[in-house]
Amino acid sequence: MTSTPRKYTLRAAALVASAAMVAVTVQTGSATAQPDAATGASAVALSAQQRVTAIKSAQAEAADTAQKIGLGGQEKLVARDVIKDADGTVHTRYERTYEGLPVLGGDLVVHEKKNGTRTVDKATQAKIAVSTTDAAQPAASAKKSALSASAAEKNTKAEAKDAPRKVIWAASGKPVLAYETVVTGVQKDGTPSELHVITDAKTGAKLFQDETIETGTGTSSYSGTVPLTTTKSGSTYNLTDGARGGHKTYDLRQGTSGTGTLFTDADDKWGGGRQTAAVDAHYGAAVTWDFYKNVLGRNGIRNDGKGAYSRVHYGNSYVNAFWQDSCFCMTYGDGQNNANPLTALDVAAHEMSHGVTAATAKLNYSGESGGLNEATSDIFGTATEFYANNAVDKGDYLIGEKININGDGTPLRYMDKPSKDGASKDYWSSSLGGIDVHYSSGPANHFFYLLSEGSGTKTINGVTYNSPTYDNSKVTGIGRDKAEKIWYRALTTYFTSTTKYAGARTGTLKAAADLYGATSTEYKTVAAAWTAINVK
Repeated sequence: MTSTPRKYTLRAAALVASAAMVAVTVQTGSATAQPDAATGASAVALSAQQRVTAIKSAQAEAADTAQKIGLGGQEKLVARDVIKDADGTVHTRYERTYEGLPVLGGDLVVHEKKNGTRTVDKATQAKIAVSTTDAAQPAASAKKSALSASAAEKNTKAEAKDAPRKVIWAASGKPVLAYETVVTGVQKDGTPSELHVITDAKTGAKLFQDETIETGTGTSSYSGTVPLTTTKSGSTYNLTDGARGGHKTYDLRQGTSGTGTLFTDADDKWGGGRQTAAVDAHYGAAVTWDFYKNVLGRNGIRNDGKGAYSRVHYGNSYVNAFWQDSCFCMTYGDGQNNANPLTALDVAAHEMSHGVTAATAKLNYSGESGGLNEATSDIFGTATEFYANNAVDKGDYLIGEKININGDGTPLRYMDKPSKDGASKDYWSSSLGGIDVHYSSGPANHFFYLLSEGSGTKTINGVTYNSPTYDNSKVTGIGRDKAEKIWYRALTTYFTSTTKYAGARTGTLKAAADLYGATSTEYKTVAAAWTAINVK
């Protein structure tokens, strides 16, 4: 079998009443990941092998690092990622164990300058210590509690295939011995469920739960004639993108499990019928890959050069799409009455960005950190939409503006004033962590808009925005390109699994100082934009 990536132009039928085709211009220029005013603190690109070598080296020195940053003798560090800056600073992301047990909420990032100076960002400041690692409650009790939690979410087909594992729960308050149970099943809207439930190993009380299937919605395709990279195998072509880590696109044929069937075609002229959704998903994954590589210097979702895969035609009339880290894949439903597949560019970018978050900060998908997780996907989904330079679906600060899920032509979310959707919040408050993560994302989306474009009225690509501020202050934006780089730097270098809005402010200020200097206009605008959404 030969597998030579080849680039072709193909035709994707628009999922609208009109069958007319439209052309799409894909931005393929070589953008830079460096800041305008380089300080030497921007990340340098590492090849996949260089990254592997750096992680191995960090792991070899992990015991010494643990001692130097003051961890206890019962704690160990497990290196997960390494970022190297042009000025020689190395940022190493670690997970932590205690007496061999995983410490959930114990992740940290060690920043070491070339002169040996170290600083640390931790998911928790609490000392990791428990009186015993012997559980008073049996694992069966934790499993029962987790199944009850899944039932309370109205999930069906709930099953805990693996036995609960003992962990140290450190993500909230004093660290305690706990069980983590993963319950699979199906959520009430048809989305798969992988519910992680944490129960106290002493009292049996539920401490936390986190749904790790991260959902998002988007528009049907209007992409028209687009370039795809396919692979020839024998006498047929298939949707394997050899130029982007081997990304593949599969047909689930309305199934809800498994990988599905790889799309193939005899003449490499794709589109029409079931292929249309595949074209859109394959194209969306390619453009998102290119955005991360050309703009932010990231080589794939995990920064290891390996592509995820896409599954289309999921379920029956499933009106959603989701990222699933356990399969490292994106999945798209066909919409109401299987007539409107949710396979557009903004969906791909949103879902792939959930994968980037899972590979970096691992923001818990609950509370304020869950809102920041969702906002990250909205932010980079928006950034990718602008990057694509699609003449038909121009870049905007509206989320899901084409899907018409509300039935009146309004988008799902608005970044300039999130409360316009009727549920999202414009500003931070102490109650923000108690609402759905798609709505607690509002203040972070608002922050990104203000940082990019500023407050007040502005028209961009034909859309008029009017962004208010909490304190009636005036914010002058620094431009979307700089805002993207600041958020990405903070996500990959400073955020941890438990980062909340206050921590996001600190992290983005550090990122702005790294990229543009602590006395720069960019740094001052980051501070002003957070104040403008009531994060001080």
